[in-house]
Amino acid sequence: MLSFEHQFATLPEPLWIACQPTPVSHPTLIVFNECLAETLGLNIAMKGKPDDATLAQWFSGNQLPPGAEPRALGYAGHQFGNFVPQLGDGRALLLGEVIDQDGMRRDVQLKGSGRTPFSRGGDGRSPLGPVLREYLVSEFMAAMGVPTTRALAAVTSGERVIRQLPEPGAVFTRVASSHIRVGTFQFAAVRRDEAALKALADHVIERHYPEAASADDPYLALLEAVAARQAALVARWMSLGFIHGVMNTDNCSIAGETIDYGPCAFMEQFDPQKVYSSIDEGKRYAFDNQPAIAQWNLARFAETLLPLMREEGDTVVEQATDIIRRFEPLFDAEQRRLHADKLGLAADSDQAVPLMEMLKSQMHQGRMDMTATFDALTHYASTSSETHKEALLALTTQPNELATWLDKWQAAQVASQDSERLDAMRRANPVIIPRNHRIQEAIDAANEGDFAPFHSLLAVVTQPFEESAEARRLAAPATENEQVLRTFCGT
Repeated sequence: MLSFEHQFATLPEPLWIACQPTPVSHPTLIVFNECLAETLGLNIAMKGKPDDATLAQWFSGNQLPPGAEPRALGYAGHQFGNFVPQLGDGRALLLGEVIDQDGMRRDVQLKGSGRTPFSRGGDGRSPLGPVLREYLVSEFMAAMGVPTTRALAAVTSGERVIRQLPEPGAVFTRVASSHIRVGTFQFAAVRRDEAALKALADHVIERHYPEAASADDPYLALLEAVAARQAALVARWMSLGFIHGVMNTDNCSIAGETIDYGPCAFMEQFDPQKVYSSIDEGKRYAFDNQPAIAQWNLARFAETLLPLMREEGDTVVEQATDIIRRFEPLFDAEQRRLHADKLGLAADSDQAVPLMEMLKSQMHQGRMDMTATFDALTHYASTSSETHKEALLALTTQPNELATWLDKWQAAQVASQDSERLDAMRRANPVIIPRNHRIQEAIDAANEGDFAPFHSLLAVVTQPFEESAEARRLAAPATENEQVLRTFCGT
């Protein structure tokens, strides 16, 4: 049984507001993450394990799990650069926190559970499609070792929600290290509530960054720690071709996890300025813009912390600015390490960055699929066979230029080659990603009541390095007719 605690609720209102979920008519369990449940202390092997009907009641909000005390969390945010002083959980409720088997505090949250005081006229519900998308993508990210929120359960509501058209409704249960965002700090700061701001910062330090407590200036140390995690996180996104789509400050986790998988997508044909999100008309959150946007978000976080820092005036601004400037070298260092892994080179290779930049240019000019390119390169690195080389060259419209690059890469790879480097290369280059058209296929089938494609796709994307006929089928890039060019948020 989950044993809930409620540490966040010790913080002052209006950082949270108590609120009950709105019951749904006919909840039915789609999927329950038994492995994650085990780590949270819900022993699914115990006699008397909750049956599917009970799980559907719990994770729809119809019947709260014992000990749950639902609360909607308040936050503000810069949305596409425009500040909104109050956003908050308009369709989500924090049930409470649990201590997992590793001793880590984890939030458990319902998403799509009905209206809250932060709904701003919305219905508080979620269509089925965004629930399935977040389940698939977040669990793939976890399998890849990318810091992320996790999916515990998904339940259909038995009701329709109206977006552009009526769609089946669903409720998603999300697990996170916390749901505290840059926007949470902005929410306290814009109210000039320094007591709430300090309580929030102290909570974050205790929960996520305890080493900052002993620093000369704990709040400056907090900023530095958050910046380091964000730099590493965004570098991991870039290495997989992941485009978040809505990198607003309210979607920037203080814990350094990927959060809020709305109109996210994985880039297929490589394009540094690729955008999928239907609401990102100005390409603010395009693929290559993500590091700069993360740094911008961190600058907004720094602004909220200034009143708490030890120094004052120009001195404290200079200290905070220096930390924000360090984001770029931190990101570059992590990206350099990831480049080496993806290319099968030694971590200290001075060829990793120039070779990757050349390959990116080749992928863009040669209209190459990013994931297929690195998968094929991994096979070629491990075999050196002409068959695998030809398969790689077949991916580009400019085979002669790619062959020239391969000669340079092979010279660098020979100097680095050993079994450990090849193992690291495979761990950096998945066989499969949750391709946009496969996600859409699963959503379309589920909207008609068929969840088999969803379960098939989930099975392979949570084992992203495993070779199988099904994995290879689902890993294939979209044909021209299958391409998904726009993704939608679902709010």
